[in-house]
Amino acid sequence: MSKNYAVRNLRLCTKDCLCLYVCPTGATDTENSIIDVEKCIGCGACAAACPSSAISMVPEEYPPQQPTEDTTVEALRALIQSKAKAENIAAQMPGALSAAVEKSSRLMAEDLCRESEFMLPQSANTRAFLEQIKSYPDVPAEAIERLLNTISFNEKKKEESTEKWKCSVCGYIHEGPMTPDFKCPVCRQGADKFVKIE
Repeated sequence: MSKNYAVRNLRLCTKDCLCLYVCPTGATDTENSIIDVEKCIGCGACAAACPSSAISMVPEEYPPQQPTEDTTVEALRALIQSKAKAENIAAQMPGALSAAVEKSSRLMAEDLCRESEFMLPQSANTRAFLEQIKSYPDVPAEAIERLLNTISFNEKKKEESTEKWKCSVCGYIHEGPMTPDFKCPVCRQGADKFVKIE
């Protein structure tokens, strides 16, 4: 199972700051209010303590996409095109209602694109699209290469065997080698309290 890390939604945050008291590593205590991913151990204490539900736990690696049948993709493409036409028509009309119709069509088209695997950053379609536009005259090739090297595409994922140790006191899972001076970030117990998970 992939490791999780905490993310704070600043629009929901009510500045109760309980996360500052429960975080064992100080990852939530930052000047820009963005949780420090490097310090976060994925224990979930901050998310559980937040009264406004502004903190969520998200996985470092998402599971591979489920395959979509060609007939489904074609049907979704047709729907996307109809929504794009509706958006263009609404954009030419005056008034608040037309703006609402335009936005509604745009949101639905984006949802349909996601359903047909065209807007997922880690999808094969995205990689193929980036490779295709790399040769376009007005597209900066270095920016495309940066994206190709940054995005974790599903096809590139490899299973890595990592040591896992469980604290026999609080149940915290540590990934990686266990050193004699290691202390549990949750209950502060030493390495002798950890049991290797086979």
